[in-house]
Amino acid sequence: MPKIKTNRGAAKRFSKTGTGKIVRHKAFASHILTKKTTKRKRNLRKSTLVDPTNVRQVARLIPYS
Repeated sequence: MPKIKTNRGAAKRFSKTGTGKIVRHKAFASHILTKKTTKRKRNLRKSTLVDPTNVRQVARLIPYS
């Protein structure tokens, strides 16, 4: 079996924790920030786990990370 190529775009967006969970950064924090509340912008800075429905798909894109 040949090695699987890592999807480089996904590798820059997702990473695995020590326990094997997949972490992502939240969207909607790059522009048009004036109408968003301070609390909302602060919460967008935090990273979060990938939803269980998408874990298999993302894990296939980053097989060796």
